[in-house]
Amino acid sequence: MSDPRLVRLPLASETAIGARCSLADVLRAPFPSPRGAYLHVPFCRHKCHYCDFYSLVEREGEDRQEAFVARLEEELAAVSERLEPGAVEIETVFIGGGTPTLLRVPLLRRMLRSVRRWLPLAPSGRLEWTVEANPETVDEEVAATLVEGGVNRVSLGAQSFTPRLLRALEREHPIESVGRALAALRGAGISNLNLDLIFAVPGSTLEDWRHDLDAALALAPTHLSAYGLTYEPNTPLAVRRDRGEVAAIEEDLEAAMYEAACGRLATAGYERYEISNWSRPGLACRHNLLYWRNASWLAFGPSASGHLAGLRFKVVPRLGEWLETSGTPALAEWEQLDASGTFGEELMLGLRLVEGIDAAWLESRLARHDDAGSRRRAIAAATADGRLEEVAGRVRLTPRGTLLANTVLEDLV
Repeated sequence: MSDPRLVRLPLASETAIGARCSLADVLRAPFPSPRGAYLHVPFCRHKCHYCDFYSLVEREGEDRQEAFVARLEEELAAVSERLEPGAVEIETVFIGGGTPTLLRVPLLRRMLRSVRRWLPLAPSGRLEWTVEANPETVDEEVAATLVEGGVNRVSLGAQSFTPRLLRALEREHPIESVGRALAALRGAGISNLNLDLIFAVPGSTLEDWRHDLDAALALAPTHLSAYGLTYEPNTPLAVRRDRGEVAAIEEDLEAAMYEAACGRLATAGYERYEISNWSRPGLACRHNLLYWRNASWLAFGPSASGHLAGLRFKVVPRLGEWLETSGTPALAEWEQLDASGTFGEELMLGLRLVEGIDAAWLESRLARHDDAGSRRRAIAAATADGRLEEVAGRVRLTPRGTLLANTVLEDLV
């Protein structure tokens, strides 16, 4: 789940421009220098009822995997022509979904080779290349293919180690498949491994969550992402909740689960660097950090979101429509932020990080981009009631503020 979708930025003025308008139409060559690349693979075996990310289960008789990889190659090639030669170095690649490892092995191999062929990647010692995977899709052949392609980090969607909670999430993998997948990846040579976990699942208890944390830690990942279950609009889970078929757990219990994660993971030697992300020292996901530090990244594949020097864009979100396009990514929406809008994003994103925001930088930006004083007042109010603090020259969320982060951040956008 570590991809641009997690940024979840509200667009102040979304502009629908149609599938025939491409990134090249919006940005003239050369493209602004990106530091990362996100590729979206939409295929899934099953669409979980809480998921609002673009993914699809192919109907019987359908097989669009080869067409998908061919179009992705075309996008990569077209964008590479728009990058200034010698001036761009991609430091992080993240391939998410969907389930990228659901691609048949020859197509997975072809996709990885295309990334290496067309993108100006940093040398292997400085490149972080992550692929998302579901545990049941990873075996020794898949793991070897990832290593051969240059992948050095994998994020596994474990979500829970409690059978009834996996069923509540509509996750289909057996619990033991997580350990098997990690063993295959480590055997192939990938040691930098993330586990995604979800808490606040309907019917769960604090004891369930502590069990899940302990089970995840027993597998010794280098990174853990823990997300409270959200009821995204129009998802089947949200519809079921609205009908009274599913009951969200109490907010106090959800807060207790988050605090339990903070305590247990700190005791185990993991450092929290962002609201929902922990890692072993020095192994924070660098691609995540591109998002939270508002850097620039390219985006490929249906529904992928990117950011280039203040331009936020989203590729057309339907596979069939996307397959009919050509050249650089066709856009469904885009927005060029002004200076005030960029400042609002920098505040919202930067405060998600444990390190917070440099206080001197914040004051200088407030002086230039807060004529009405609304952001200054919001910061003062959040500081007065204990949600923000300044420590060693940096402004950051307090532990209480972290639990109430949405209210703090929304006031600053």
